[in-house]
Amino acid sequence: MGFFDLFKKKTDKPAEQTTTPVAEQTLEATEASKAAEEAAGSEIANEAAEVVASAEPTPQQAQQELNAGLEKTKTGFFSKLARAIAGRSTVDADVLDDLEEVLITSDVGVETTVKIINHIEQRIARDKYMNTSELNAILRDEIALLMEESHSSQQDFGLEVKEGSPYVMMVVGVNGAGKTTTIGKLAAKLTAAGRKVYIGAADTFRAAAIDQLAVWADRAGATMIRQEMGSDPASVAYDTLKSAVANGADVVLIDTAGRLHNKIGLMNELTKIRNVMAKVIPDAPHEVMLVLDGSTGQNAFEQARQFTQATQVTSLTITKLDGTAKGGVVIGISDQFHIPVRYIGIGEGIDQLRMFDRHEFVNALFGEAK
Repeated sequence: MGFFDLFKKKTDKPAEQTTTPVAEQTLEATEASKAAEEAAGSEIANEAAEVVASAEPTPQQAQQELNAGLEKTKTGFFSKLARAIAGRSTVDADVLDDLEEVLITSDVGVETTVKIINHIEQRIARDKYMNTSELNAILRDEIALLMEESHSSQQDFGLEVKEGSPYVMMVVGVNGAGKTTTIGKLAAKLTAAGRKVYIGAADTFRAAAIDQLAVWADRAGATMIRQEMGSDPASVAYDTLKSAVANGADVVLIDTAGRLHNKIGLMNELTKIRNVMAKVIPDAPHEVMLVLDGSTGQNAFEQARQFTQATQVTSLTITKLDGTAKGGVVIGISDQFHIPVRYIGIGEGIDQLRMFDRHEFVNALFGEAK
């Protein structure tokens, strides 16, 4: 039915640790909201524990939730497509021109759009004829082929956790993309599955970032390692891994500063964090996940370009897809950067951070294949 429906520095203050129970909703923490949060803390924590402890949805329920989360993207694309092919019976040059405009304005990206159009032209040349009723099926096939395959294992929410040494993920992305929220939701999923999670607050440039992460760690039942604002991010990462190893953690999530300052500065900072972590666990980080805000459309492409040039990004999370008609960025970014999308965010609840499956995504946009 629808379509687009990241040397250890000595400090005077030692690293702190915080641990506590699981939770649900997102928190865009500020000093003002923090006081209100503390007042309602007990009630929220109880609600969150119930959500995380609840049974996993059936495949049918999961697909329905995904359909609802991508409704704006789906509706936006198909309304444009319907206007493009109205009154036409065959896919000719004019239809392809209009389809190209539809794809580009749906934030699929120019390069990916051209690739899709070329593939359709090749099929027309081969089959000699294509009618507009076949166009949905063709688009469905092409889009599924373009997106990178993601991890399919449901165990540990798709992470390759092994016994004996923690799995280390460095999380990168600009401020406001949903990076901290994604870390909190992921930590909650893992602790609910029985995993021991450590979080490193290496975004030391904003007090609000550390405070927000502390609330999420508290809610998720994870242990957070922090230092005072302005500390060396690499020092925080080092402390986190040392503590995680000493205490038998299963997973370590390292938050990083969400700043797109000059490319050289970003590269140096992320490289230093990686090098320091490798002193503790030689192959760390095992994953560098870039979090992008899907509602920013083409800006997400530029952020992906900046971060992939600054460090080796191995997976993507695309957030806020429920509130935008720009879900086409999932297709274009996956295709152009050849990086698998690991998670997508389709709402504020903990259960609405979803493992990405390209076939489920296509089904949400086009409906079940017949």
